[in-house]
Amino acid sequence: MDSLLKLTLTRRELLKAGAASAAAAAAPSVAFAQAPDEPGRSPVMTKVAFEVNGKPETLELDTRTSLLDALREHLHLTGTKKGCDHGQCGACTVMVDGRRINACLTLAVMHEGDRITTIEGLGTPDKLHPMQAAFIKHDGYQCGYCTPGQICSAVAMLGEINSGVPSLVSEKLTARPKPSAEEIRERMSGNICRCGAYSNIVDAITEVAGRSA
Repeated sequence: MDSLLKLTLTRRELLKAGAASAAAAAAPSVAFAQAPDEPGRSPVMTKVAFEVNGKPETLELDTRTSLLDALREHLHLTGTKKGCDHGQCGACTVMVDGRRINACLTLAVMHEGDRITTIEGLGTPDKLHPMQAAFIKHDGYQCGYCTPGQICSAVAMLGEINSGVPSLVSEKLTARPKPSAEEIRERMSGNICRCGAYSNIVDAITEVAGRSA
């Protein structure tokens, strides 16, 4: 009976004890969050050399830098857009050795010696790439934020069709696919247009496909 009396707590005392326990439990995570400031946890820097839009570039980067951030923040090529930053919208699509990739999902240091093409490398205001001109002609954009990624993806996508790479909607895996609207929509499904200009984008790509892009 005496021991039970000793354990009796008021409501205020119980709340104080609970708060103290919660603070103690949170302490390890706070220490972990501050870990990067510790001398032993400073960023690891390394040099990476690649070709961007036909120009050799060498950068010294934190090894955790994405290719997207290297292009935008270090080379100031802001035509490539940061959308979701999770590989879901396609706004950051660039071409690496002719193949399209989401620049937010790959580290810059993984591309030593690679040939990278961004929207700035496709054409200029005075001499547009056929795909850029077709997007303007068919009004394949509204706000325009997704447009650089759409155009880079479309150019590389037509290269895939010309190389005979099948898609999920190709009738035969061994037959050369045709740039039909169904093929274009399936292959461009990784590029999201929040304005909904999809039909005009398909028209633009179809026109360029007819020109054997």
